[in-house]
Amino acid sequence: MTHEPVATQPYVAVGVIDGSKTIRLRLNGRFTVDGLGPLSGASTAHAEEGMVVLTDERQQELVRAPAIKLVAEKDTTFTLFGVTIGKRFHWEREEDQTFQGNLILKLREQQTIVAVNEIPLEDYLKSVISSEMSATAPLEFLKSHAIMSRSWLLAALEKRKSSSEPYMSTECFDEVKGEVARWYDREGHEFFDVCADDHCQRYQGITKITSAEAESAVRQTYGLVMTYKGMVCDARYSKACGGLTENFATAWDDRSVAYLVSVPDAPVAHDPISTEEEATRWILSSPEAYCHAEDQDLLKKILPDFDRETTHFFRWRIEYPREELEDIIRKKSGFDVGILREILPLHRGPSGRISRLKITGSKRSIIVGKELEIRRWLSPTHLYSSAFIVKTRRDSQGEIAAFTFVGAGWGHGVGLCQIGAAVMASRSFSAEEILKHYFPGVELRKIY
Repeated sequence: MTHEPVATQPYVAVGVIDGSKTIRLRLNGRFTVDGLGPLSGASTAHAEEGMVVLTDERQQELVRAPAIKLVAEKDTTFTLFGVTIGKRFHWEREEDQTFQGNLILKLREQQTIVAVNEIPLEDYLKSVISSEMSATAPLEFLKSHAIMSRSWLLAALEKRKSSSEPYMSTECFDEVKGEVARWYDREGHEFFDVCADDHCQRYQGITKITSAEAESAVRQTYGLVMTYKGMVCDARYSKACGGLTENFATAWDDRSVAYLVSVPDAPVAHDPISTEEEATRWILSSPEAYCHAEDQDLLKKILPDFDRETTHFFRWRIEYPREELEDIIRKKSGFDVGILREILPLHRGPSGRISRLKITGSKRSIIVGKELEIRRWLSPTHLYSSAFIVKTRRDSQGEIAAFTFVGAGWGHGVGLCQIGAAVMASRSFSAEEILKHYFPGVELRKIY
């Protein structure tokens, strides 16, 4: 099956807030609701007796229904207060965010509310490339990100349309072998197409659109996508690969994706990692790589403020006292391994990222995968990546006192390396050259 050109851009439904009992908002201009006149100003939505209830700032009820659609008039916006970003990551926080387009409030069975922004795809992209990275990044990088993000979304919409099953997290627990394998894709978003956080693509409305370059990047690439053998690519990306990108199967299900394979993030060749000795040498080295970026002026141009709080991402180190790590593993995994004896990589991908890890304690051993689940089990939030080696520090009695993780990269490493791609753009690579470097064999095609 190939994707034929379509007449115009689709609309996308983006879940901005999910699972809240109450949502505070402000309509910055005139919005209409079926059966009511125009609405504007501060409002509050809450769940009550199987309905979404919208009240004004005097707590007077405006509308009550299982779902409320507020349709924007031209050039109006709305603001949602206390939106959580970076959920479950080390940069999690709340922001007030402003959006274009329509606002839909829906009720979940748990008597919580979902706030969905309905917006044309190209307007959505202006926000994505300004939320994922800084809108002041080089134009060719912003263009490459627009093409990549457009491809990712259209592939997701096609998957959603053609499949009877929602995209879910996948888990396999083999009690006999003591192994947990879990990975996360676009989980069952039954009320919207994609979420607004890192789990899908960062989308923060017009809050982060701060440059003409971001809008220009979307306009110049209007309708342009990456394709492989006629199909729109399910593009993936992460913040910094650490010098080598990763294969798809290391992070998700066990299948090969021809354009999501490991490539050097460098103008020189780097051999893929195949042994623990090679992983140790690689992680303890400082190889030439585009994402090995130490120019603070450049990083300020390409990274959002909260991402710049992560200062050591190319190579990093974190140490936990043994008792603290035992507690983290117990809380994050639900398994009590007892006194922690060993953390042993069983399988790595070509970038050094671990997809199977054995944790041995005095009470039990357990094997965990894949890439993201390993990172979650070994940190109160997430380790930066699963490309790490493990060192131990012993006390005077020879007992393990602490575990140290020495790692490379930030994120799953599959597909485009965002910092690497931005550095490539700063060195005069074009958007097409950047995309074809990270996604071997793809072609660019305008589909609307």
